[in-house]
Amino acid sequence: MLDVHLSKQLSAYGINPPLLIMKVHLVNLGCVRNLVDSEIMLGRLVQSGWTVTQDPGKADIIVINTCSFIEPAVNESIDTIFELAKFKKTGVCRNIIVTGCLPERFREEIVHLLPEVDFFLGTGAFDRIVQAADGSKNSPVCFLPNPNFSAIQEKDATRVNSFTHMAYVRIAEGCDKGCTYCIIPRLRGKHRSRPLEDIVGEARRFISSGIKELILVAEDTTYYGRDLSHPVGLSLLIDKISTISGNVWLRVLYGHPESIDESIIKTIATRSNICSYFDIPVQHASGSILKRMGRRYTRDYLYRLIDKIRSLAPDATLRTTAIVGFPGETEKDFRQLLDFVEDICFDHLGAFIYSDFEDLPSHRLSGHIPEKVATQRYDLLMSNQAKISLKNNRKQIGRTVKVLVEEKQEDNIFCGRTAFQAPEVDGVVYINSKQMKTGCFADVKITDAYEYDLVGNPV
Repeated sequence: MLDVHLSKQLSAYGINPPLLIMKVHLVNLGCVRNLVDSEIMLGRLVQSGWTVTQDPGKADIIVINTCSFIEPAVNESIDTIFELAKFKKTGVCRNIIVTGCLPERFREEIVHLLPEVDFFLGTGAFDRIVQAADGSKNSPVCFLPNPNFSAIQEKDATRVNSFTHMAYVRIAEGCDKGCTYCIIPRLRGKHRSRPLEDIVGEARRFISSGIKELILVAEDTTYYGRDLSHPVGLSLLIDKISTISGNVWLRVLYGHPESIDESIIKTIATRSNICSYFDIPVQHASGSILKRMGRRYTRDYLYRLIDKIRSLAPDATLRTTAIVGFPGETEKDFRQLLDFVEDICFDHLGAFIYSDFEDLPSHRLSGHIPEKVATQRYDLLMSNQAKISLKNNRKQIGRTVKVLVEEKQEDNIFCGRTAFQAPEVDGVVYINSKQMKTGCFADVKITDAYEYDLVGNPV
């Protein structure tokens, strides 16, 4: 889907490339921050004369942008490399390039473990994608510059956007928090914010191209701007972007309980085109587990924060994530998490089973939880959340909501999202209609509700 509207995008950047012959196929794994890196790499390649293909069998090079945040992500990355490496024998592929978090985490040792790969680029080496694609003899097989000293994103960087109706905008890179279970600071470096004017300029270009939803992302979005030479805050950034057009949704993902402040809440609450959607991963609610995780807040603090959000933004949608089976988690700790989730009644909740690696500080903690116990806790947490979600969704029945129509599912059924549903991680709205225009907003009356999805008719 990355090449569906490529010509239109390039024209918007003033690029009119010659006839493109060499073909690249890119697979993005992991989070949407990875997706932004992938889109920028494709932009660089297209500017250099490459064309994008969705068929790996026709690709001269295959790029795999990897994730290694947790063990399942590592396994998926390795499986994908093995699968696509087959095209060096069955297709025309001459080079496999692996980028991102997998080589950054496992460093030079990965070269010997994956001989199928021709070039490895770490998270600070995305600007070397063209040299790697060209197979430059001057390019090292494994290039791992310190991400702390790498540019976050060039101003006016060309991107091959993955969607016609929405776009992710990275506002910062890296994280300073140092949670004991998290490898991100080592993979992505310290928190570094993009200049405000660069972000606003990128948002303006996306809106001019017809984008209907902008989603701001970073490892810690709510900490945005505090590290700049002239500090600013996220509230100023979203206020400026929201004034560009009142007909475009603005959404913020990946906040942090420690860095969300009252000014952010108030700005979201008072701007009608900013989705009143608060994505705040709490990770746990037990004081002892939070301390072991390196999270510098308490359960009481979380209650106060959520009370403040709901008092300042009464229509707020709350999303969170939690980790179960963390080292030392007792039944009492887990029960505190369950009670907290039931008290708050989050609109959306995602959960992970703790993923252990020797390079994590949490690996050295005592009291590791058996996999069977952790899985049982995960299942119970998600089962409870399903009941909460269904109860919340049933409150929407009879309401007319604004939906961004995204695709046709089958005859007479379209699919879209409301302002209280983020892409990929939340449910969707199924719309009963013979014909609708995708990539546009529509008013939909909700007629039915399930645990995560809604059903409605256009009005």
